[in-house]
Amino acid sequence: MSTTMTSRRSRLHRREHLVAAAFVAIPVLGFLIFIAYPLLFSFYASFTKWNGLSDPVFNGLDNYVEMFNDPYFWQAMGNTVFLMIGIPIGLVLSLLLALALNRSMRGTTFFRTVYYVPVISSLAAVAILWQWAYNGDFGLINQVLAIVGIDGPNWLQNADTAKPAIIIMSVWKGLGFSMLLYLAALQSVPRHLYEAAAIDGANAFQQFRHITIPMLSPVTFFLVVTSIIGGAQIFIEINIMTPTGGPEFSTASIVWYIWQKAFNYLQMGYATAMSVVLGLLVFVITAIQFRINRRFQFSID
Repeated sequence: MSTTMTSRRSRLHRREHLVAAAFVAIPVLGFLIFIAYPLLFSFYASFTKWNGLSDPVFNGLDNYVEMFNDPYFWQAMGNTVFLMIGIPIGLVLSLLLALALNRSMRGTTFFRTVYYVPVISSLAAVAILWQWAYNGDFGLINQVLAIVGIDGPNWLQNADTAKPAIIIMSVWKGLGFSMLLYLAALQSVPRHLYEAAAIDGANAFQQFRHITIPMLSPVTFFLVVTSIIGGAQIFIEINIMTPTGGPEFSTASIVWYIWQKAFNYLQMGYATAMSVVLGLLVFVITAIQFRINRRFQFSID
């Protein structure tokens, strides 16, 4: 009797282990096939001369030497960093909007929806709309400027205004997302902290500085990290609004340049080497941000 029950239990355990292994195998195989293998192959391909059609030919560090001597690579990297100026601008504006919409007044639901609509809109469609708005001849922005007597430039065809134009569009596109997260964080701040501060004589600015900002630090950290990762990969708006990289290569981002080298010039090995460098830079910057965040963590016991 006991031997039969033991045998049944062992078969049941084996069956459960097989079922569990099958469930675990699906995400593991997905990780190996779609993440681990492409990552390893990309690292190998960065040391080869490869056009994506024939077999890659190992060429050592030639791609990396060419990259660090390529002025367009450095200009594209500089453009990408410059475009990230929109990150602190967007964070400040979204925090101000969240503070305004956190008040009890009419129309807050409507304005929250309006500010969030660009977030869920197609990035390609948004880029096309802004491309029309920036047109030097019939664009909406120049028409508005003409009302006050200002002769607006041809925004996307001028090296001095092309990058600021991209930054304005990017800030507008992502404003609703940051605002919504800040709004949720503001509503979760314990009210007794403000009441205690008010009893101690703290004014509104002091409460904002010593309570609101520290309590919002986890959201700010999340937004900074994700915004830098996303900003390093900016491509769609560049490719649509300035498909040639802008005047004097002024709006070409590093991902746009990688795409050009890979698919227009079939220099897959060289493009992969640039991708590896970009990935390492993003990893290092993110790791530094996590280290800094540990020093300034704020919590309530």
